Amino acid sequence: MKRNYKSHLMALVEGAMMMALAWALDFVCALLPFNRIWINGGGITIGMLPIVYYGFRRGPVWGVGAGLVFSGLQMLMGWYVPPANTWWAILLCVLLDYVIAFSVLGVAEIFAKLFEKKHRLLGYGFGAVVVCLLRYICSTLSGGILWGSYAFEGWNPWVYSFAYNGSYMIPNAIITAALAVLLCKAFDPKTLRPMKK
Repeated sequence: MKRNYKSHLMALVEGAMMMALAWALDFVCALLPFNRIWINGGGITIGMLPIVYYGFRRGPVWGVGAGLVFSGLQMLMGWYVPPANTWWAILLCVLLDYVIAFSVLGVAEIFAKLFEKKHRLLGYGFGAVVVCLLRYICSTLSGGILWGSYAFEGWNPWVYSFAYNGSYMIPNAIITAALAVLLCKAFDPKTLRPMKK
């Protein structure tokens, strides 16, 4: 029982550290000059990496928990009420733009496990890409359903949402996956030791 308590406490401490790191990275990346081109939110960031890595380390339950808390931090950084301003629109915005979008980052380990142990690094890259693309789907759904009035004149709201969110989420998926592979190669998420070849 004592060992289990110590393990849970260590997981909580690690999770808090990863969420703080994710928030700090997101905050610093938001200050970069090129991120000003996304006037309706979003931008290039490496803030998802700590949550993804934590999911690899501790598994999907702890990973989703960290992503859920991180979604709350994201809302504190800047939350906007959708144009419809109805209770269902606000609820859908909270779920699609924050709760589901960031919680899903913690399940990367599920997709990484689809690869054999000898291809583990490929699995980590695949897991990172998949969860980032799941977040992209959440953002696209939110944009098409709730933020359609922000579309350029003459644009279909769904096409605009797909293109706008893709303009930063696809690069984020590639960057996060590449950094996840490099980090996992340097430190095996399960043991925090150098990955064995």
